[in-house]
Amino acid sequence: MDTATLRDIVKQVISQYARLTPSHGEIRLDTVFDETQNRYALMQTGWSQGCRVRGNLIYITLQDERIYLEYDGMEQGITQDLLDLGVPSDQIVLAFLPEEPLALAG
Repeated sequence: MDTATLRDIVKQVISQYARLTPSHGEIRLDTVFDETQNRYALMQTGWSQGCRVRGNLIYITLQDERIYLEYDGMEQGITQDLLDLGVPSDQIVLAFLPEEPLALAG
């Protein structure tokens, strides 16, 4: 798939999650689509039980005709959503995982 198609799919998936209503608190979900730099995010902001809530729920970058999942804070993850919309698995990079297994100091 080309970058324009991947961009449309990413925006579709993030927009789906943005329509959800958080189960607690007064929390707003905002989409952030930067098509110039190919950066896409779902942000949360608001209050829950007297505490401020803010941060990324999803952060994706597009580069080299691949989707880089930089952060996926959704309960079941969004990888299957991307696959269901036709994105080949070799065009999805789980960038939040290290490329090489971490060596444990012992």
